[in-house]
Amino acid sequence: MDQQQRMERPLLGDRAAANKKSRRRAAWVFVTVLIFIVLGLVVYHGSAYWGLREEKYEQRRDANDVAESENGVVAADDGRCSDIGVSVLKDGGHAVDAAVATALCLGVVNPMSSGIGGGAFMVVRSSSTSQAEAFDMRETAPLAASKDMYENNPQSKYIGALSMGVPGEIAGLREAWSKYGRLAWKSLFQPAIRLARDGFVVAPYLGSAIKKSEKLIMADPGLRKVFAPNGKLLRPGDTCYNVELGHTLEAIAENGPQAFYNGTLGENFVRDVRQVGGILTMEDLRHYKVEITDAMAVNAMGYTILGMPPPSSGTPGLALVLHILDGYGSADAVKGPLRLHRLIEAMKHMLALRMNLGDPDFVNVTDYITDMLSPSLAKSLQQKIFDNTTFPPDYYMNRFSQLRDHGTSHFCIVDSDRNAVSMTTTVNYYFGAGVLSPSTGIVLNNEMDDFSTPTEISVDKLPPAPANFVEPRKRPLSSMTPIIILKDNQLAGVIGGSGGIFIIPAVTQVFLNHFVLGMEPLAAVQYPRVYHELVPNKVLYENWTVIDGDHIELSDDRKVFLKERGHELKAQAKGAICQLVVQTLASPLIDTTRKIGGQPNSGQVFHGMLTAVSDPRKDGKPAGL
Repeated sequence: MDQQQRMERPLLGDRAAANKKSRRRAAWVFVTVLIFIVLGLVVYHGSAYWGLREEKYEQRRDANDVAESENGVVAADDGRCSDIGVSVLKDGGHAVDAAVATALCLGVVNPMSSGIGGGAFMVVRSSSTSQAEAFDMRETAPLAASKDMYENNPQSKYIGALSMGVPGEIAGLREAWSKYGRLAWKSLFQPAIRLARDGFVVAPYLGSAIKKSEKLIMADPGLRKVFAPNGKLLRPGDTCYNVELGHTLEAIAENGPQAFYNGTLGENFVRDVRQVGGILTMEDLRHYKVEITDAMAVNAMGYTILGMPPPSSGTPGLALVLHILDGYGSADAVKGPLRLHRLIEAMKHMLALRMNLGDPDFVNVTDYITDMLSPSLAKSLQQKIFDNTTFPPDYYMNRFSQLRDHGTSHFCIVDSDRNAVSMTTTVNYYFGAGVLSPSTGIVLNNEMDDFSTPTEISVDKLPPAPANFVEPRKRPLSSMTPIIILKDNQLAGVIGGSGGIFIIPAVTQVFLNHFVLGMEPLAAVQYPRVYHELVPNKVLYENWTVIDGDHIELSDDRKVFLKERGHELKAQAKGAICQLVVQTLASPLIDTTRKIGGQPNSGQVFHGMLTAVSDPRKDGKPAGL
């Protein structure tokens, strides 16, 4: 080996060692970067996307589950009605125009839940004025009603014509349309008329309701004619006709609400009701009045929530629960398993307090509303919540038996100008009073059951709430919770639900899931929910396979966590049905020159992406413009 070779040998060795060290360093860098990427994904999906991965819950999604549009969306609990609402928006209609057409559609294809024989609450926010109004079209007690009218026959409070309140939906839709509508009143009725007259396919949820209500349907000639023609119950996929209802809608489309409230149509309806034991009169119909007020505004968790004042207990109930959770002073209070325990305890306090409410035209509820909206009262209640235990019902100072209302339908609408509507409409129980007016095709509500009566004995074993006793023209207390959500005075979302006493807990949880925990809109609605009725003292958790085949159930670790804190749990194959619309405000499209309702827009209105979701627990599908 010559001198040159001896000199190069150690240099080659050093270079090989250096290359080996470099490769080792590169490997460590790669592994480190990979670890950070994995950790980042875990944090992202666990925190921002899933709200700290509340449970091992997989979001299911197909092309029809979510509607996205910058121009307008409708989320109803029947896809046909969402499509009809969007068709109105395409024609240049205001969100209220779309609401009229959507509500009428739902009354035809989901008659077990809503219809013109019932009533509703509607919250409308105008983007041009930033004004939000509450339209109370809730049913009222007939003039011949009294607090003792069910003493000798308690069952007639919820079944039969005597359980019917004076219908308000048509009057309320007309009032809202008169102020905000852009399209012809008559045109908004045409889709529902066609569905009623020419027939519509029975969807799975209606088919299930028909099957569950077989005895009710077969006992009433009107219901039997529509839902069991030829003596056989309709099934999913069958075609349902309600020709008389089609004629009724045609008359109201042509002549306005007066055809019903002060015309031949109303006279026929009253005759049908009285023939089966009801006390409705033409004077009741003529004197029905829609209550229009400013929407109730609540500031909580960085948002402004616009909703209904009493006789709805929804907005004050939602406000109290959110303020209690806000009292912990950290967003962490609503994350992880402990948030369920705290939420349940807050709901129990809310349920006790809400039974002091009633129709403000008949009882003074000012102090109770002030309390339920008060962050200071909420803080005092939050301090009564212990993270390691729960308590018997009397701990929550419940004085009166609970309102256990039922049924309903809800939809959310946002138009291209960012006008928004949140509307919950109902006939109460499945098929209301169990009576269909033969001459008009209208299903009677049984909303009188939402009143309290002095001799009523409920599962609570508590006295009935005097604020909610029956009086002529009075409106019963309600759990309906249609809300519109703002962030910095810009539209952030619209939520509402159906399902009686379960509505307030459901809307609260959907709000928390999306606006606080950061879940995607569909996941926020799909996520398993918990409910409580205060008495019996049980946590009701969802455990059911819903219409689209998805199984919704609280996870085992959450069940164990709640049991360790003394909660008694009960599974149920039912729950509230929620619809949700959200607007993306993170990267908004600002349009300062666009005309709103034909008028120049002097302010800045965000035009971000709208995402609409209908609850898979029912047949709902959203639609976008």
